[in-house]
Amino acid sequence: MDEQLIQQITKLVVEKLQANQSDTNSSGNNSESLVDLFQSTPVGNGLKEEKIGEAPSGEVKFFSTITEGKKPNLVQAKVSKPELLVSDEKKEAYLAELRKKTPARIAVGRAGSRPKTNTWLQFRYDHAAAVDAVYGEVPTEILDRLDFFQVHSKVQDKEEYIRRPDLGRRLSDDSKTTVKANCQHAPTVQIVASNGLSAIAIEENLEDVYLSLKQSLANLNIEVGTSFYVDKGRVALMDEIGEILQPDIVIILIGERPGLVSAESLSAYICYKPRIGTIEADRMVVSNIHKGGIPPVEAGAYLGTVIQKILKYEASGVSLVKKEG
Repeated sequence: MDEQLIQQITKLVVEKLQANQSDTNSSGNNSESLVDLFQSTPVGNGLKEEKIGEAPSGEVKFFSTITEGKKPNLVQAKVSKPELLVSDEKKEAYLAELRKKTPARIAVGRAGSRPKTNTWLQFRYDHAAAVDAVYGEVPTEILDRLDFFQVHSKVQDKEEYIRRPDLGRRLSDDSKTTVKANCQHAPTVQIVASNGLSAIAIEENLEDVYLSLKQSLANLNIEVGTSFYVDKGRVALMDEIGEILQPDIVIILIGERPGLVSAESLSAYICYKPRIGTIEADRMVVSNIHKGGIPPVEAGAYLGTVIQKILKYEASGVSLVKKEG
């Protein structure tokens, strides 16, 4: 750019600044011009805000946040109760007391995330005993000692017995003929035994229960028909036996489904004049008969008194309860 031109522009700018300065001094205001950092009027979003109300300068105004007619929510501090600390000795004593009252597995412990070796082996043993109970067979020596003849249900084998409960509720055609030919017709009490789901239950308990029951009924002067054994039978088999022999009472001593605590539990189901179509509410049961439950001899004696009551009221199950009042 031309040097002379630069000098002229600079001279004009200086003169302009001097002229503005002289105008300011002549007005009598010696203070420096102030720069407004904040605008006096709201702009933008500030225009949309609602005014709560004007208050005198310097005065602080409070506004209520509680709606009329409603009480403010009170925050209650929860005081946590201190946990009771029980010594290891007391815990073990308590668990030992529980173990005396039940055969269930209580506080058996673990090794890391797995059961202890002894616990696992006991579980495997109990499971094997349950399987053997279902698939086992009743020794013929026991049936011979009790003078029981043997018949069969319509079930062909154990697998079919498990899959087809309905077949276990009916006698085979040959067995019907055998029962009619060998049993007393229309006795007061007809006793039947069956392995059901536990052959070991019959092996361990049938002899004591049956002999005690017969003695109890003899003492009460109650007639007993010809007892027999049904292989692979179900509880409702008593309905067909009732149709064939027409007894007043049928009692079936049958092996119950085994568990992991006891595989030898026997039950006694009793019904007054059972026939095809009898409902389950008309049956009665005394269960858990084994050495760890109801003693077999005691159960047999008790069953005699139950049968006596059924004959007195001519009813069983729910009907008996109603008649007893």
